[in-house]
Amino acid sequence: MKKRILFSSVLILATSFFAVAQNEKTEDKKKESGHYNENKFRQMYDLMATPNMFRTASGAPGPAYYQQKADYKMNLELDDKNQKLYGSETITYYNNSPEPLEYLWVQLDQNMRAADSKTPLVDNQRMDLALPPDKFAKKFLEASFAGGFNIEQVKDKSGKDMSYTINQTMMRINLDKPLQPKGKITFSIKWWYNINNYQVDGGRSGYELFDDGNRLYVIAQFFPRMAVYSDVEGWQNMQFWGRGEFALVFGDYDVSITVPSDHIMEATGVHQNRKDVFTAEQMKRWALAENTFDKPVVIVTQAEAEAAEKGFSEKKSTWRFKAENVRDFGFSTSRKFMLDAMAVQLETNKPMAISMYPKEANPLWGDFSTKAVAQTLKTYSKHTFDYPYPKAVSVSAEDQGMEYPMICWNFGRPDKDGKYSDRIKYGMLGVVIHEVGHNFFPMIVNSDERQWTWMDEGLNTFLEYLTELEFDPNFPTDRGPADKIVPYMKGNQMYLEPIMSNSENIYNFGANAYGKPATGLNILRETIMGRELFDHAFKTYAQRWKFKHPTPEDFFRTMEDASAVDLDWFWRGWFYSTDYVDLGIKEVKQYYVSLVPTQEVKDFVAKRGRFIKDMGPFIYLVDEHHKEFDSATKKALETKDVQILDEYVSKNYSTEERKALKDPKYFYEVEFEKPGGLMMPIIVELQFEDGTTETHTFPVQIWRKNNETAKRVFATDKKIVKIQLDPKLETADIDTSNNVWPAEAVISKFDELEKK
Repeated sequence: MKKRILFSSVLILATSFFAVAQNEKTEDKKKESGHYNENKFRQMYDLMATPNMFRTASGAPGPAYYQQKADYKMNLELDDKNQKLYGSETITYYNNSPEPLEYLWVQLDQNMRAADSKTPLVDNQRMDLALPPDKFAKKFLEASFAGGFNIEQVKDKSGKDMSYTINQTMMRINLDKPLQPKGKITFSIKWWYNINNYQVDGGRSGYELFDDGNRLYVIAQFFPRMAVYSDVEGWQNMQFWGRGEFALVFGDYDVSITVPSDHIMEATGVHQNRKDVFTAEQMKRWALAENTFDKPVVIVTQAEAEAAEKGFSEKKSTWRFKAENVRDFGFSTSRKFMLDAMAVQLETNKPMAISMYPKEANPLWGDFSTKAVAQTLKTYSKHTFDYPYPKAVSVSAEDQGMEYPMICWNFGRPDKDGKYSDRIKYGMLGVVIHEVGHNFFPMIVNSDERQWTWMDEGLNTFLEYLTELEFDPNFPTDRGPADKIVPYMKGNQMYLEPIMSNSENIYNFGANAYGKPATGLNILRETIMGRELFDHAFKTYAQRWKFKHPTPEDFFRTMEDASAVDLDWFWRGWFYSTDYVDLGIKEVKQYYVSLVPTQEVKDFVAKRGRFIKDMGPFIYLVDEHHKEFDSATKKALETKDVQILDEYVSKNYSTEERKALKDPKYFYEVEFEKPGGLMMPIIVELQFEDGTTETHTFPVQIWRKNNETAKRVFATDKKIVKIQLDPKLETADIDTSNNVWPAEAVISKFDELEKK
């Protein structure tokens, strides 16, 4: 026969004596003074924008939601000999907002490199104590690069000059009369600029110069672009200082690009005249690639690229591209390019995965780039929506990592002899996956990168992590797992900012905008919400806001709305603060079952009178440190049968029910503490003297009434020899030295890594 009662019954009896007394102490403390609600589970009405008809409380677009549209027709010519780009564009702008617009704002991002740019003046400088001659000359002797837009004219639809005002990287088009709601306006701009050598002068685009004198161009931010006008910011006209990326309007593009005839090109949009610029043999290879799903087909071979790079054609060719519903346009061109491609089968679409690269990138790029593009489209589509565009292009551009609709530039090349290390290989694969992934965030789910970098970089880094593991289960990921963010979160608070900070105000940009939000999402998925709830909510957000302009609140609210998980505590702590996670085991007490009450219990019963006495016989639990019970008595209590338990069980349970009863012999009260400001679920592993283990997970709400400490009781049939918090490092706990009981000479895993 079972000799002991169910643990829950014992716990109820044991704690009943002390609940009233503890409540009395708490009430006395509250009477001392009034206070505001500082509980970490309080709702976020004080931090989030009020829902309205444009953006609802559920996180979905509201019935009055609108967004503007801008269509572009452009004619471009690249002067490869003099590194200049000439362009003329016609913009048709649609005012879908409910208010008239007195003027329009256009972005002139190239002006960051203009002679009068203020960008070089906003950063602090210090004297270098030693510089190589080339760096010294660049810094103190050479004239600065003559960059920036040269605006030749701005004209209305009838050809009349329009008034405009340039303020650094923004240009205001002054309208003769306001553009009314549901109205549209067409105007044109003619311009040119000097293309920068981005390896010398910096920048997210420009050209790379090779030893053979040829150049590889990656061209973006190359045309005056309409700024966003929205219900949240009005005109998003924050200056481009170089870091904060772009807020852009969706529209349709019709672009013609003239380059030397020996160039190979890719760009945003559908290629309109491939047969005019490809050879007949290349056209056959392209047709094969459109129905090849297992490996890339080489369209422009290395032999063809090597032949082209030996000359410099005086002839010109024009490449034409059209794109619908994109927020930007980029292109890349060079006579050094080879090109390969393969088709990717999604549920509702069959896009092309494409790579362009010079011979200097082989064999690394030929072996891996297009396969990584294909994997990215598959994994991201699974977690969001089927990739809707016709292609995704990866371009080899050393020292670059930048994204545009359907095209991106990525670093990573082998040595001159074609050899490469795992570091080079996985670094290249990581950037390809990351930049191609940006097609989803922010090219389609079109967040405002200028204000909230994490909304594209953080979400994209999270999906990059999932893609890397699907591409290669042994991929050496550096962002995503919780333990990877610990060194940043335990850093000097003087140099930490909340994730909810503008991109220009962040010290450690990579950790803050990429790593920490990606880690937070991974913790939500793996530890707090679970994969099923998280994946559904994340996909709901992506599908609600594809081809729209979401805000942080739209993301936060949708994740809760689609999962029925209250996450205000998580957003407040992880995104709006620089608090960190540090959970610990404060105290562990072992208790023993006894029929003999302590003097403390006797006094309590006497004070409460007959009501307590009438409850009948009690089973008492006495902690191991109690002065009235010596070790011999406690040892005897571990094995002693308790007759009243036997009687209770036999009277209240059938024979079959008794077989299912637990038989606890050991009772422990564990007090957890939270030295860090961030809350997390309590994940605790119990290790028994026979070497077996069991894991218990307590939801984060265990901290809801006391944000500092929490207690749990464990009743086991085997003796516990070790208790460990967060054994798999799932919570980004910055100090694991307080995670183990009994207290050992535990050195944090992260401290060990730092010492190495």
